[in-house]
Amino acid sequence: MNGLAVADWLALGAYLIGVTFLGVWASRQVKSMSDFVMPRKFGKVMMLMHGFGTSTHSDQAVSVASKCYTSGLSGIWYQWMWLFATPFFWLIAPMMRRFRALTTADVFAARYSQSVAILFCVFGLAKFVVTIGNMLKGSGEVIEASTGALISSEASIIVITILFVVYGLAGGLRAAIITDFIQGVLTLLFSFLLLPVVLNAVGGISGMKASFAELTPDKDMLSLVTPGEIGVFYISMIALNSLLSVTVQPHNMGTCGAGRTEVDGAVGFMGGTFLKRICTVAWCLTGLAAYVYYKGNIENPDHVYGTMAAEFLPTLLPGLLGLFLAGLLATVMGSCDSFMISASGLVSENFYRPVFPNQSEHHYLWVARLSGLLVVLAAIAYAYWLSDVIAGLEILWKLNAVMAPAFWLGVFWRGATTAGAWTATFLTAFTWWITGLSSTAIAIAQIPVVESLGIVVEKNSELMITIPWQMLAYLTAGFAGGILVSLFTRKNDPEQLERFYELMRTPVQENEEIETPCRLPSGVTPAPRHVFFPETSLELPIPTWRAISGFLVGWFLVFAIIGSVWWIVS
Repeated sequence: MNGLAVADWLALGAYLIGVTFLGVWASRQVKSMSDFVMPRKFGKVMMLMHGFGTSTHSDQAVSVASKCYTSGLSGIWYQWMWLFATPFFWLIAPMMRRFRALTTADVFAARYSQSVAILFCVFGLAKFVVTIGNMLKGSGEVIEASTGALISSEASIIVITILFVVYGLAGGLRAAIITDFIQGVLTLLFSFLLLPVVLNAVGGISGMKASFAELTPDKDMLSLVTPGEIGVFYISMIALNSLLSVTVQPHNMGTCGAGRTEVDGAVGFMGGTFLKRICTVAWCLTGLAAYVYYKGNIENPDHVYGTMAAEFLPTLLPGLLGLFLAGLLATVMGSCDSFMISASGLVSENFYRPVFPNQSEHHYLWVARLSGLLVVLAAIAYAYWLSDVIAGLEILWKLNAVMAPAFWLGVFWRGATTAGAWTATFLTAFTWWITGLSSTAIAIAQIPVVESLGIVVEKNSELMITIPWQMLAYLTAGFAGGILVSLFTRKNDPEQLERFYELMRTPVQENEEIETPCRLPSGVTPAPRHVFFPETSLELPIPTWRAISGFLVGWFLVFAIIGSVWWIVS
């Protein structure tokens, strides 16, 4: 049946029914908005799988395999862009937990004003529409390719959406974390299921290297850096962009804050993301092997992963293709439910509740569920509009960073003002837009030094500013504009600022009951200020030994993963 046998349907059906039932069962525990958006009751193992499941989805496998198929090993940086940021997650997660917030917009309201919180909601909802749309698009492409178009991409998007909406809207983040455990295991299986058989078909790594020498004699497909395309500057800028933007991705408040303690969140955030880095290696090698096996003849690179699955898995064991599709669905459902819940929290807590206060918790729960559904419907429309997964991923990189300057200025500098936050956000978004215009690239290309720096390239018969230079431009504009305007505008209330920084420096207590978002609970004494420059307005905290040791372990893992890949291909 075009690649899907009875055993495949059984494996796929068992997963879909089982995970939906489990998610709906978890909904019995949801009694309030905190249960729905931020339960704060999970330990290290569950947070590890939640961090892995939320950060890992099928469009990433599609984009990495697709980019490695066209550009070689350096295409791995389309997901490894986060690699050098990952050790910082050990430091970021406790900070996010200490905010004691339901949503990231609560943090902007506590630091600046409600107007900045609403501004964040606008960009946060746009981010969720783009992210969920990318995931649905990537999943649809793989399912269509792996089933020989028996299940179309459009039909796949609808079915996947119905399933994660059913249990996500019922059980909230609690259901997402519980189902993420199973989905995380399947995602690991999905990532490594294809690799051994595909490598065997091309003669292993040595056979693949020999084939590349014949097929692409003028291009080093096994280089981690591709001069002129994915070079050191490119990697450095997307890594910096990723690090700065990770805190303003709204779902990461749940990824860091749903654990019982700060360490639970840190283990989940950093550890879960490192699991994804390892999976990325498998996706990359599969894309490289596909180029050799098909001799570069697959017209649509987004179909590489699904085409390989359809060809190899049914020959190994009945039901394996169904299991592969179940793992594929696990990657997208495990992320989409978390994103949808975070989006519903932004609308209900930061848009709706301030306008309609004093309603019942039951009322706010239904507002959250309805708003989450509306965001998903917008994401479906975006998925149908999107031309390819790589294009969607590049849009997401830039959208993620729009409010990063306002966030980091507010965290590290007491002098950042509300007007400065608005300016930083506007200039970041405006610079992103104007540097994306071909007319801007044509004007800049007239400057003599531009050609030697590689700022402008020709893409689809148009001159365009390259992604790393675009990132450098909008981040510089955002930070510079935010600092400059803050120096000349009215400062925020000193008492409000002190309450905010007390949150950041006061460790979370065991069994802490949070009554109001971004407020220390009753009876908790604020910790003393312990920063590098105590006589200034800078808030650069002196790290603890636990923070330093975890950070160093993170860097060891970074170089171990890079070294392992280098060893494999060498």
